Amino acid sequence: MSKMNPHPSLNSDARYWPQGTVYGALLNFQQEWNLRAPQMSEAPHKGAPKAPVLFIKTANTFTASGDSIAIPSAVADVDIGANLAWVFGADAKPVACVLVNDVSIPHESYYRPPVKFKCVDGFMGIGSNARDIAQVKTDSVVLTVKVNGKEVQRVNYADTVRKSHTLLSDISEFMTFQEGDVLLLGSDCLPDGKRPRAKVGDVVEISAEGFDTLVNTFVGGAA
Repeated sequence: MSKMNPHPSLNSDARYWPQGTVYGALLNFQQEWNLRAPQMSEAPHKGAPKAPVLFIKTANTFTASGDSIAIPSAVADVDIGANLAWVFGADAKPVACVLVNDVSIPHESYYRPPVKFKCVDGFMGIGSNARDIAQVKTDSVVLTVKVNGKEVQRVNYADTVRKSHTLLSDISEFMTFQEGDVLLLGSDCLPDGKRPRAKVGDVVEISAEGFDTLVNTFVGGAA
């Protein structure tokens, strides 16, 4: 009798697909933290966050690499959030890495982005292959973002506020990851504080050494 794969979603012969809850970390790049720091002391927060700031990407947002992502007709363009993500196995330990595009409707709420901006149908591009975490130096990964073949951003995980294992340790103080859960380790902004944008007709590519390129075309959506 053949053995069952304990992590079928990580089978190298099959397309990766999330099997649990998808969480994302906000404000985890030093550049964005520094740009936002003056606002952190203002109401209603009156101070920088002491714990990681998280959000959730719901299952309706999942879009495979190679598939199109629809932009609602009332929206001119969307934010591109290039991420490296960890996939969790048993015992709340990360077992693999995957590329993700955390697509969002542009907004100013950097602490608590409304669900209606982050969880629109199709608003998370998912890389086709998940790599064994032992093969990836997470805190040295560099993502390259291209729009219509032109490089618009590089995201270097050496520049995070919390390195990956510190982020996991701090989150684990108040919650436990389950097998199949996913943690987006953060997306960086541009020097002006905004993220790269995509509009209808644009082709967005997110790549990193050792990963299949994540590619999604943005199309017009319903009203």
